Amino acid sequence: MKLIEAKLQLKGDEKVAIINARFNHFITQNLVEGAKDAFIRHGGNDDNLSLIMVPGAFEIPFALKKAILSKKFDAICCLGAVIRGATPHFDFVSAETTKGIASVSLNNEVPVSFGILTTDSIEQAIERAGSKSGNKGFEAMMTLIEMLNLSKEL
Repeated sequence: MKLIEAKLQLKGDEKVAIINARFNHFITQNLVEGAKDAFIRHGGNDDNLSLIMVPGAFEIPFALKKAILSKKFDAICCLGAVIRGATPHFDFVSAETTKGIASVSLNNEVPVSFGILTTDSIEQAIERAGSKSGNKGFEAMMTLIEMLNLSKEL
């Protein structure tokens, strides 16, 4: 059996974008820092990393589509935080954001990673943005690096 597997190392010339939702910025800024850390630690050149800010998670799929169509990026990491409140708003935003990112990702040839937190509380979001549960921004960038390299292998 032939194993096709990607490395977790960049050459340094890859152009990568992070799309980050500004809503819940006190959480998402930590996700961005984690993603940037993973990018640099694994050989990425800071000059080749772009940060695209959008108002909230719902707007990420539109920005993702525009970023892919621009042909400026080899891969794109999507970050955001949707925290459950007292209304059904959480359900709509998290579902449509997920569907939108998946749809854009599957209909294009650019690797995309999903780093959108969907949590029941602010405490859970904080845990996933750099405290107890690690940093999901770092993990989303690691996934992106692996998929970028796997895409080249395939």
